Amino acid sequence: MPNNEKREFLMTAHPTATLDDQPTSVRATLAAAWTSFVFLYAYVDILGFYAPGRVDDILNGRVFTFDITQTWAVSVLSILAVPIVMIVATAKLPPRVSRVVNLVVAALYVPFTAFNVVGDIWKTYHVLAVALELALLAFIVRTAWMWPRTRPSSR
Repeated sequence: MPNNEKREFLMTAHPTATLDDQPTSVRATLAAAWTSFVFLYAYVDILGFYAPGRVDDILNGRVFTFDITQTWAVSVLSILAVPIVMIVATAKLPPRVSRVVNLVVAALYVPFTAFNVVGDIWKTYHVLAVALELALLAFIVRTAWMWPRTRPSSR
């Protein structure tokens, strides 16, 4: 089918059909929010490598005020693994447990996330990054807090 005919077909195949808009489950919403948080956190760090002197500091064995050691790497990996594991935990834990874990972990990550503004040379960049991360954490807390309940059935 030539491009013009293909484009016309796609535009007229169902011009009045309403797109299906199924509600997203709370689990899927929270898992997507944690996924977004992890991606944002990773890309903030990756783009941060472009800050002047950052790579030189890393090559000299320093990140912020910390020496790059195996202990530092294990600590950072442990801290960053938590939101990664939250993606699966949110989807698989029982709803009541998932709700509590989401509330606690997101709340604990607020000060950890806010700390990332301290001492960086790209203030505007990190303030924006932290604001976006905190917005996602707030969304997670609100979504978990507002998790709909079902009424017990009367028999």
